[in-house]
Formats: sequence, C-alpha cells, structure tokens
Amino acid sequence: MNELNLTAVLPELLLAIGGMALLMLGVFRGNGSTRLVLWLTVGVFAVAFIMILVTMGRDEVALNRLFVADAFGDFMKLLALVGSAVTLIMSIRFIEREGMARFEYPVLILFATLGMLLMISANDMLSLYLGLELQSLSLYVVAAFRRDHLRSSEAGLKYFVLGALSSGMLLYGMSMVYGFAGTTSFEGLAGLMAQMNAADEAPPIGLIVGIVFLAAGLAFKVSAVPFHMWTPDVYEGAPTPVTAFFATAPKMAAMALIVRVMIEPFGDLVAQWQQIIWFVALASMVLGAVAAISQTNIKRLMAYSSIGHIGYALIGLAAGTEQGVQGILIYLTIYLVMNLGTFACILCMRQKDVMVEGIEDLKGLSKTNPGMAFALATFMFSMAGIPPLVGFFGKFYIFLAAIEAQLYVLAVAGVLSSVVAAFYYLRIVKLMYFDDPVEAFDRPIGREMTVIVACASLLILLTTVWFAPLGDGTAFAAASLFEG
Repeated sequence: MNELNLTAVLPELLLAIGGMALLMLGVFRGNGSTRLVLWLTVGVFAVAFIMILVTMGRDEVALNRLFVADAFGDFMKLLALVGSAVTLIMSIRFIEREGMARFEYPVLILFATLGMLLMISANDMLSLYLGLELQSLSLYVVAAFRRDHLRSSEAGLKYFVLGALSSGMLLYGMSMVYGFAGTTSFEGLAGLMAQMNAADEAPPIGLIVGIVFLAAGLAFKVSAVPFHMWTPDVYEGAPTPVTAFFATAPKMAAMALIVRVMIEPFGDLVAQWQQIIWFVALASMVLGAVAAISQTNIKRLMAYSSIGHIGYALIGLAAGTEQGVQGILIYLTIYLVMNLGTFACILCMRQKDVMVEGIEDLKGLSKTNPGMAFALATFMFSMAGIPPLVGFFGKFYIFLAAIEAQLYVLAVAGVLSSVVAAFYYLRIVKLMYFDDPVEAFDRPIGREMTVIVACASLLILLTTVWFAPLGDGTAFAAASLFEG
C-alpha cells in the first residue's frame, strides 16, 4: 500500500468515482436530470478543489511512482478545476436553450477534467499518455456534442483527426526515448541525463529525435504554431460554452504537462530542446498577433488570441529557469480569469434569442449595456497587456525571465507582437464606446453570467492593486518543480 499511496490521489479518485456515480444517475433519471447532474459535477469540482488546497505543499509519489503530488501540480490543478467548474456554470442556460441539455455533457466535462489532473501529476510516459487520452477522447465528443449542427460536427471531426495525428507523434517520440534511454520514468530519465551531463557525454541522436516528436505532440495540445491549424475552426464550430472550456482548463493542463516533461526528465538537456521551444514561441506570438487582425468572428479572434498567449507563456519555458516557470504560472492564472470573463460576455451576445458572434455586433454596447461594456473593456485592456492592469504584469514577468536567460530576440519579438495584438483588442473597445449602437443584446443576461462577469473583472482589478498573493503562490509552486 505504501507504493500505491492512495491518499496522494484522493482528488482524482473523487472525480473518477463521482463521474461513474453521476453517469449512473443520468442513465436512471434520463435527460430531465441534466441540471441536477451539472450542479453535482460542480460540487465534485468544489470538493476536489478544497482537498487540493488543504494538502497543498506536499511532495510525494503514488501508484508505484507513476504519479507525483507537488506544489506545482497542485497549483495547476486548482486552475484546471476553476476553469472546468466556471465553464460548466456558464453553459447551463445555453444547453437548455439550444436543445443540448443531455446529462452526458457535464459527465464528459468531468472525465476530461480527471484526465487533466492525471496529466498534470504524471511522473511517467505511460501515465502521461493515459491522462492525455482520457482528456482528449472526452474533448472530441464535447466538440461535436451539438450533433444536429453542421459546424459542431465538423469541429469535432477536425479535432479528432488532427488529435489522432498528434497522439501518434507523441507515441513515436515516447518509443524513441524509451528505446534509447531504457526507461519511461521521469525520475529514471532525469537520473540518466544527469549522468550523461556529469560524464560530459553527448546524448544519443535518437533520444534528441524522440524529444522533438514529444515536443511536437505536446505543442498540438496547447495549439502552438505550427500545430495550431485546428484551433480557429474548432473554436468557431464548437458550441460557445465548449469553446470557453477549450480555451481555459485544457490549456492549463497541457501547459503544465509540457513544462513538467521538459523540466523534470530533460532539464539537463535544455540546450538541446530550447531552440525548439524558442521557435514555437516566436511563431505563435507572431501568427497570433497578425492573423487575428482580419477576423470578424469574435470566437475566431479569441482562437488566434489564445495562440498568441500560449506563445508568450512558452517564452518562460524557453528560459528553462525557475523564474521562467514562475512567469508561466502567473501568466496562465491571469489568462484563465481574462478568458472566463471574456467568454461569459460572448455568451451574453444574444439578439432576439439568437446567438450572434460578429465583432460588429458589439457596436455601441456602452450605451445599451454599460456594465458589460466596462467588464469587456477591462478584459481587453488586460489581454493587450496595457498597464496598470494585471495583464501587463503577466507579460512583464515572462519578458523578465527571457532577458535573465539572455533570450533577447524572444523578449523583443514578444514586445513587438504585443503592440500589434493591441490593435484588435483596442478595436473592440473602440466599437463599444465610440460607435453608434446597433441592435441591443437581450436582457437580462442571467444571474450566473452576471456573477461570473462581475467576479472576473473584480479579480482583474483586485490583482492589479494587490499582486503579492499571486506572486508568492507562484514562486512556491515553481520552486517545488526544481526541488523535485
């Protein structure tokens, strides 16, 4: 039992048992139980959140060393759980209006979140892949959940085909690493790399090829260039609450996974993989900034925006330092809050009970709905990284880590792409405040949406003036990754 150490995996066990129980509840009570199952799923997320918060700071392994529980993993799990819970709450009214109110929806979100938690705590290539596929299979179904809608079915199919390709690349990379290293354990790989480093031996070329394929497979999961092609179509075609989910929780888990894989087993080979991450980060920032300028659909704009934001976060990984990882954690926390708030506003874009997604539909919003316009303007200014809002601090810490690691080209490119990206964020603010109103959005927007939008904008403003708790928490989480 000591090797199993089930106390370290209690949140994951809770989600697994809760998912099976809720699945049975839905089967016996039918689709009339959707709202009940959804709120119970949120309750399961809340209990798991509290369990992780209470035990945060531990550093132990479980399940025969396939699973690790540390402060870095706990921090990222909290973000993933918040993203999943909030997007579920956001989707209640939407799925009922659009005829999607089936109990499988919240259960699929729950199993996807279970996969995310397993990914974040993976300590072996095998547990990494199992967690990744549990998440991915659930996401493929959720993307095409609105099965009577052509764009949703197309989004699910595109995501599945490209996801299968990336999984193949990931598995090929794992097999190469195993073939040349003789182990799939992160601890075993880290020990082997340290030995090579101490003996001043060059790593086998096959091992480097394996790491390249591994990085490519993981880059797909975070929708980084050049593995981003699925993102705009899936974001636009999937139901809007599903798009909000894709843009938040899975991004947290995938970024945590790529950071853990690169830093823990391959930390001593930073000189070999740094150039891959360097290129991916640069390409993602540039494409995210330039491609979004011509977009007229706000969900596609958010897709390219997310590609750009992942590029900024990857700068911290390219640095390969504790400061860089802290910058990633700060950036992802701010990114999560900004995206949840923005997608809550997008879900409120309804005219005559029909969803609208055009950026032009936001014209004059400050006159027809000043509260929503103020909140959305706050999110846009923060995403653009305009001081003094907290989005500026996210980019500041990332660029600081790049400069400390002497990655001057990345830092300069990041600043320049931020300036370009500011155009399309500020264009939305300009439309809301300086253009004449078009048809007003439906009112009221619903109690859940009001609370989410208000809380997200309040968090952005509060963190701007009281940044210390976020800075201290991320420093502690980043340190645990390097101590382990």
